[in-house]
Amino acid sequence: MFRFEDPKYLYLLAVIPMLILIYFFMLRSQRKRLLKFGDFDLVKRLMPDVSRWRPQTKFWILLTALSLLIVMFARPQMGTKITNEKRVGIETIIAVDISNSMRAEDVLPSRLERSKMMVENLVDNFTDDKIGLIVFAGDAFVQLPITSDYVSAKMFLGNIDPSMMDMQGTDIASAIKMASNSFTQQDGVGKAIIIITDGESHEGGAVEAAAAAKKKGMHVFVLGIGSTQGAPIPLPGTNSYMTDNTGNTVVSVLNENMCREIAAAGGGAYIHVDNNSNAQKQLRVELDKLSKTEIESSIYSDYDEQFQALGIIILLLLIIEICILERKNPLLKNITLFGGTRKTLLLLFAIMIATVAGAQTDRQHIRYGNKQYRSEKYAESEVEYRKALDRNSGNTQAIYNLGNALMAQGKDSAAIVQFEAVAKQETNPFRKSKAYHNIGYICQQKKLYGDAIEAYKESLRLNPNDNETRYNLALCKRQKQKQDQQNKQNQQNQNQDKKNDKDNENKKSDKDKQKQNQPKSQDKDKMSKENAEQLLNAAMQQEKDTQRRMKEVQQQPSNRRLQKNW
Repeated sequence: MFRFEDPKYLYLLAVIPMLILIYFFMLRSQRKRLLKFGDFDLVKRLMPDVSRWRPQTKFWILLTALSLLIVMFARPQMGTKITNEKRVGIETIIAVDISNSMRAEDVLPSRLERSKMMVENLVDNFTDDKIGLIVFAGDAFVQLPITSDYVSAKMFLGNIDPSMMDMQGTDIASAIKMASNSFTQQDGVGKAIIIITDGESHEGGAVEAAAAAKKKGMHVFVLGIGSTQGAPIPLPGTNSYMTDNTGNTVVSVLNENMCREIAAAGGGAYIHVDNNSNAQKQLRVELDKLSKTEIESSIYSDYDEQFQALGIIILLLLIIEICILERKNPLLKNITLFGGTRKTLLLLFAIMIATVAGAQTDRQHIRYGNKQYRSEKYAESEVEYRKALDRNSGNTQAIYNLGNALMAQGKDSAAIVQFEAVAKQETNPFRKSKAYHNIGYICQQKKLYGDAIEAYKESLRLNPNDNETRYNLALCKRQKQKQDQQNKQNQQNQNQDKKNDKDNENKKSDKDKQKQNQPKSQDKDKMSKENAEQLLNAAMQQEKDTQRRMKEVQQQPSNRRLQKNW
């Protein structure tokens, strides 16, 4: 990929056309002054050592050098680079409730969207801190491992939605326990767990989990979002609201008492979130109270400085400009190699330009392909990467980028071939790690969790600090475990069905034999009487059970926490 770190300097290129206009104006004025001395051809014969083309050549060389110098000031960058930085800050894990109740609109635009806006503003204020993201409903999982990459944090934040969770409800305890295990092992750094929820916890143990986190040196802050009056839960894509099992509209209410208990047990603070920005300021003040220490962060950048090549070219152009004299050199007057000195110089200059252009052809195709890829023109970028490989089949950057272009087009099998080639030929461990990561990602999308796990392991072996790969590996392990359990369950069900079918056939066969051995008339009268008594007893027992359950329900108060579908 290619970019300018300081593109504002490129505005200076507007000076180049102005210099060209000034130069042509000076040439025109010079010609008019010469015509005052007489015929132009006569004046030219009177000055045999004056060259018409040398000053122009020197001008264009200097103009090119100036243009490249301006481009160099803009700091062109390309390639991949990893840097380790030491920062002074805290570690923060944000757990966002994405249960259906977070769709309520008592806080504008909705509880969930307001939560996203708060987290994004919080990330914008972070400078030297680390951040992680957990989402939870009836279950919890890590959306983003703890990192200093704030851009990735915003990207993952924008993708969260209640539809991500198969199990609805609100299990705050599970979120706190997962957050407690997601911090780094570094001692002395302030660690904060921020729970953003409406407090409608359908599971127990949240207060106990917060107290356990406090014992580990963590502070649990709870941002209660919503109103105590409550609001209905809109169903996405419709104009109706969610109803419970009895058909009544569900009203989700902020449980402030639960939120305060959790915050108190976790040694943090409870902050109520409404439609103003006071909650954001209060949270920032609370976080500033935590101890900060020096933490090491791995910063991943896809760009590396490329000004060195431009500097070399500028230096060569300046040397050439100095060597070219404005007047004809009498010492070289008799040299007529290849038709004259001028033709010789032009030929050498053309050879030099062709050599430089030929040496960079594959890189030029890669740059143009990257430009097409950023514009989401994946087919065009594939063509450019293949052209680069035609020029240099061993260019692993072109192979890797080609794999990305194929993957973007859904050509997964062809993309895996390219990534495997990178894994075999590449010497850069970072790009090799990314190739294995992409292989794992494709296998994960195809639900080939076993192959994905192996690819992610190879990626982590080359780059152990890749949190995204580590997260995907854990997710694939969980999915593979579920898949294995489902396959085992399906096999057991199939075996049970076969067994039941066999038993039913045996029972049917036994009944047929019994009917054949018993007298028909006596058996018919006897069985009819027994069946009638059994049916009567069963009906009486069922009526008693029904009345008993109704009394128990009437005596017990209604408990909304048992409803887990919101």
